[in-house]
Amino acid sequence: MSDKPAHSNATEAKLVPEVVISEQALQKAEEFIEAEEGAANKLRGWLGVLVTTLAVVMSVFHLYTAYAIVPTQTLRPIHVGFVLVLCFLMFPIASKYRHRIMWWDWLAALLSIVVVVYLIMGGDDFTDRNTLPEFWDVVLGIALIVMVMEAMRRTNGWIMPIITMCFILYALYGPLLPAPWTHKGYAVGRLVGVMYMTLEGIYGVAVDVSSSLIILFTIFGAFLQYSGAGKFYIDFSFSAMGGKPTGAGRTVVLASFLLGGPSGSGVATTVTLGSVAYPMLAKAGYERNAAGGLLAAGGLGAIISPPVLGAAAFLIAEFLKISYLDVLLMAVIPTCMFYLALFLMVEIDARKYGMGENAFDKVDTVWNLTKNYGFHFLSLVSIIAFMMWGFSPVLSVFWATVVSFLSSFLRRDCALISYDLFQGKGSFWPLLLKSPFMKAMEGGSVGVLNVAATCAGAGIIVGVVTLTGLGLKFSSIVIDYAGGSLLLTAIFTSLVVWIVGLAVPVTASYIICAVIAAPALIKLGVPDFAAHMFIFYYAVLSEVSPPTALSPFAAAAITGGDPYKTTLQCWKYTIPAFLVPFMFVLDPSGQGLLLMGSTKALANADWVSIAQVTATCAVGIASLAVGFQGWALLKTTFVERWMFIVAGFALVYPAAIADLVGFGLVLLALTMQFIRFKNNRSLI
Repeated sequence: MSDKPAHSNATEAKLVPEVVISEQALQKAEEFIEAEEGAANKLRGWLGVLVTTLAVVMSVFHLYTAYAIVPTQTLRPIHVGFVLVLCFLMFPIASKYRHRIMWWDWLAALLSIVVVVYLIMGGDDFTDRNTLPEFWDVVLGIALIVMVMEAMRRTNGWIMPIITMCFILYALYGPLLPAPWTHKGYAVGRLVGVMYMTLEGIYGVAVDVSSSLIILFTIFGAFLQYSGAGKFYIDFSFSAMGGKPTGAGRTVVLASFLLGGPSGSGVATTVTLGSVAYPMLAKAGYERNAAGGLLAAGGLGAIISPPVLGAAAFLIAEFLKISYLDVLLMAVIPTCMFYLALFLMVEIDARKYGMGENAFDKVDTVWNLTKNYGFHFLSLVSIIAFMMWGFSPVLSVFWATVVSFLSSFLRRDCALISYDLFQGKGSFWPLLLKSPFMKAMEGGSVGVLNVAATCAGAGIIVGVVTLTGLGLKFSSIVIDYAGGSLLLTAIFTSLVVWIVGLAVPVTASYIICAVIAAPALIKLGVPDFAAHMFIFYYAVLSEVSPPTALSPFAAAAITGGDPYKTTLQCWKYTIPAFLVPFMFVLDPSGQGLLLMGSTKALANADWVSIAQVTATCAVGIASLAVGFQGWALLKTTFVERWMFIVAGFALVYPAAIADLVGFGLVLLALTMQFIRFKNNRSLI
């Protein structure tokens, strides 16, 4: 990394004029959210009422299925049907048709309903003939595949449909390929039978998770948003971290954790936080690109932070057949390491660039905010509490949503339904329809559309991989290239996941690589949960990797910085934490200690070893932070800087000799720093 200061000094910070974020900047940032979630129509009149009603009905249906038993073969198709209908009505076929619904949109929406009704009415007979489908089975199956790819295109762009089509062509024309990629090939009818008529294709694991968990968490996040929880989390962070040299950076780190944890969206967290926090960062002395990099890094933490961890975390639980609570427990230490890296980076920033006191006023005291609005924390804690009590993840988020709804009435300004409705002031239906409650119910369904469409498309990919045995072929190829080396296999796997992540969203990247890349690590003795968490973390890198670096690009739109320089700054803040996943898979004990051992037997976990590995990892992250920043007690020399970097890499590699080398280099570099620091002070 360059030693060129990324920030102005404290004196200059006090001269920074009042920073105002323009409407154009916010609009540009919103475009990046649309790039991630799709550019939805803004419909008015009866069309707006119709779409809102459909979205609310979808939320009501899924809240009902959380508490009532609905057969899987019914729930998944209905979920996909809702998603397709809303995608075709809310997302135009092209930008010039935006904010209106064309006749082909109505036709596609109607066909989506026909496909689902045909499947459900067919019953067991329909499923049983999947190997020899009838004419209308094939016609409607092809229509479903085409509509799923079109829904992905409308919500996520062209790349996912193109990748999906490549997998379909591989299934059809695999016999024409050379070994080891070849397979016996499958006819259209056989392929459609798997994708449409079984629970192994479009209606597979990904859609199962989308229909049972992801949508419930988006509804929960919408309830928090419209009850004012997001604003409280930001205000709380400002007050808790204000008035110190590192207050600006610390505020972003803490607020991104509180705000991003429930949302699970990196871009949305970056934009929401950036619109409030950038003026404060500018006053503290952060230049545009550095401020944007820190905001994007904080937003990235939203995807790996409990209680949501992004949609891919639910898929981990389903792929591994473990509880979602286990996934949360696995994420605890890595999440702490990620935020430790960010906190260290902002601490070093303050010392490196001589930042003074922050020039911003607290919204209120921490005590007053907690006393008046602290009930918003209850919603976050309740999810974990319900799961620890023995509730399933589905019921846990359902009851947490109920808690969020009821607790909103503790203050009039947070109530999801106006007090006037209960006091008879005004008409019942107009007050209800305009209430934050209805907006939350609508937002919960709309917020899941892009992820759900991706899950349906990923189901096609998973179906092809399962049908053709591509996953086993790919893992054998990777292991052969790596010569059987676990380290090289891990490096190759991380590169594969990263490259795939450059083109597709996090959820799709994880699903694709979980079925084609994870088997290579598992074959070499890596625990399955460690392999999947490794892939998940590197899939998350897609959020900060061009050409899909949506979080840094959105942050740059707010700060007015250069998108690519902002991306580099974001990498500077996050790269120490993203070396941690190698400790998941290279653990010589074979237990994934950094993930708290085998999550199926936490009671018998080796807590001493876990504490030792965690402490070693923390020192390694601190060493990398110092090395990448080029500053500890004072500016590092060339030799000291590389000593810290080498030490960080050595400590991340879980081996006794590497740890001894790492700790030795850290102690030696710190001693050299301390001697120079004392000599410099004696000269003053």
